[in-house]
Amino acid sequence: MLSFNEYRRYDALGLADLVRKGEVTPEELLDIAIRRAEEVNPALNAIVHKLYDHGKEAARTAPRDAPFAGVPFLVKDLGMEVAGTPMNTGSKGYDGYVSKVDSFAVKKMKAAGLVIFGKTNTSEFGITPFVEPERFGPACNPWNTAHSTGGSSGGSGAAVAAGIVPLATANDGGGSIRIPASCCGLFGLKPSRGRVSWAPLFGEMWNGAAVENCLSRSVRDSAAYLDAIQGAAPGDPYQITPPKRPYLEEVSTPPGRLRIGYTAAHTLGMSVDTACVAALHRTVEVLRSEGHMVEECALPYRREDLTEVFLVIVAAELAAELDVMSRHLGRKVRPSDVEAQTYAFNLLGRSYNAAEFAYARQRWAEITHRIAGFYEQYDLLLTPTLGLRPIRTGSLKTSASEQALMAVVNALGLGKAIRSTINQLADKIYHYMPWTAFANITGQPSMSVPAGWTEEENLPIGVMFTGRFGEEDVLYRLAGQMEKAMPWGGRMAMGG
Repeated sequence: MLSFNEYRRYDALGLADLVRKGEVTPEELLDIAIRRAEEVNPALNAIVHKLYDHGKEAARTAPRDAPFAGVPFLVKDLGMEVAGTPMNTGSKGYDGYVSKVDSFAVKKMKAAGLVIFGKTNTSEFGITPFVEPERFGPACNPWNTAHSTGGSSGGSGAAVAAGIVPLATANDGGGSIRIPASCCGLFGLKPSRGRVSWAPLFGEMWNGAAVENCLSRSVRDSAAYLDAIQGAAPGDPYQITPPKRPYLEEVSTPPGRLRIGYTAAHTLGMSVDTACVAALHRTVEVLRSEGHMVEECALPYRREDLTEVFLVIVAAELAAELDVMSRHLGRKVRPSDVEAQTYAFNLLGRSYNAAEFAYARQRWAEITHRIAGFYEQYDLLLTPTLGLRPIRTGSLKTSASEQALMAVVNALGLGKAIRSTINQLADKIYHYMPWTAFANITGQPSMSVPAGWTEEENLPIGVMFTGRFGEEDVLYRLAGQMEKAMPWGGRMAMGG
């Protein structure tokens, strides 16, 4: 049987190859993953639902000829339904909810041989870029547990970085794959809109902004995983052109000479952490050494795109999600059912009328067309993934004065009162994540690649590449090249 140190040296495809050769069984791999989870999860709070019996049955029946045959796997506790298991979406309001069906993509995960044995921590409804839900408590960064994993897929990020599993699901409505990838030293690619189905329970999420994929240590695992789960279900609202060949093949294909524009300019005009800027410049030098045309460019994003457009859609979508929760509860959601900031943000969403919502959707289209002009000159936009290094846990939570305001707003149902403070609240969040949400507005593919570490806290820093719609192949080719030029997979967290 493999030791944990041997298990940790393999990526998911490597473990699956051992299963196919008969050198290890899925049951043995699962046993290692569970032991590792029991060892580190008390410090990390990455896994919030232990599904060990479910996993043991899945290991027994996992197809041995599948691409991820018998590989232990974790699913984020938001978005993807796994029949017969709880899903809280990070909220106490969903206590008692049990999924009745597998999501379309989950069926593909199982067919690919992945062995699901737990659900990972997430922020409530995935609305914050950190994972500190009141229902389950914060997820902690395995590189330095005083700091955040990023969010909202931070539980998955912590589990992968700590070596419990080689990859885990993640989804991204404003950066929730790329943010934890950056904070946890992992690779994370947000696919193009429509690449992965939300069926059967959803046609789209967050006006099409949200999309599913994974967090992984190796680029090839991410590519093979997207190969396995991509594709539309009957009735889906988006029908995207399928890839010309498997993404896994792209990882080992030279990307050619790419035209890459880069900038560290902050969308809101704020300062950017020196560690993030240093990682960007280090990446620029590597890209130039690989023969790419790389030049500094003007940022094609605007402050109002986030503060006046993106927030309107997300707030309105959250209000609708609370209406869905009301069906589960059998009554209208009360402030006590969810976190104070969630309820206040829901009230903000309800304060917009239909015309304002429709106007915001029209502006999404304007933003998409404007940014498309950038890609007539460049193949990719390169920025830091985040404006700050991984934050200390609790540092972006609402302040005492903000909590007091929300208590009044929630008690009186004064959604419009939040509008007067929205710029202040937006500045706080978007100082941290000034770039990630644009690929969600436009539907473009975007990836975070590990690019450095802070000296002070031993924390990872990522850089982000955003490409043209439907061109995940270009990103995977470049990521494969960068993984060789600046390898990151050898560093291990928590003694792994």
